[in-house]
Amino acid sequence: MNDFALRILTATLGKTYLFSVGQAGYIVKSSSGQLLAIDLYLSDCVERIEEHAGYKRMLPKILNADDLEFDVVIATHSHKDHFDNDIMPELMANHRTCLFASVDCKKEAKRLGLFEKNISYVKPGESYVHGDYIIDFVNCDHGEGAPEAVGVIVTVDGKKIYETGDTCLRLDRVNEYLAKGPFNVMIAPINGMYGNLNSEDCAKLADALKPKLTVPCHYGMFASHMGAPGEFYNIMTKQYPENKFLIMAQGERLIID
Repeated sequence: MNDFALRILTATLGKTYLFSVGQAGYIVKSSSGQLLAIDLYLSDCVERIEEHAGYKRMLPKILNADDLEFDVVIATHSHKDHFDNDIMPELMANHRTCLFASVDCKKEAKRLGLFEKNISYVKPGESYVHGDYIIDFVNCDHGEGAPEAVGVIVTVDGKKIYETGDTCLRLDRVNEYLAKGPFNVMIAPINGMYGNLNSEDCAKLADALKPKLTVPCHYGMFASHMGAPGEFYNIMTKQYPENKFLIMAQGERLIID
């Protein structure tokens, strides 16, 4: 077991944690110790499948698929840096982990022979309860490349984490999201590629939703995905100084208030 996995497992009970895995991947640990993962990318399958140097993995692999046993795994859409087909069979091999995946993941899940009994294919507007977690799926807009992609709101220990999923800026949906809030943490992309929010978009969404803390994601993994956390830092500090944010390093831990 590597150091990162050990730090997750030994994090003191009684608190709610968020761990950054890189790209759009995060792990939540509840106060009782249950583990939920969102959009883990642990392999280098994107470069292999796409055969494109722009998808070379630039961040280290800090977690193996068999290091942790998750209670819940969420895949917001079928792109391989969100539904990692090299590691998903290992994550699901225990036949205990429950996978909540967008509808467009179904074909790949069947090809991989995943344990179907523990899979729910989800759409915006659906809500599930699993252990310590209430999981609400909401609309996002990742364009024609992933029209069935979803965002997700995870409620745990009375705290709400909104992961926007890969999406462009849709301020017309702010009231829809606010109806599910308020949010302790909002996680949103800043790479501005493939229909995603850029740094300015993410800052605008954060200002509209007013989460206690905004965590930018989707940068640093692939050269072709762009994303500039320094730009996001400058926009937030200069234009929205009242809105708190945290640029998490890969492997960093946040205790959610």
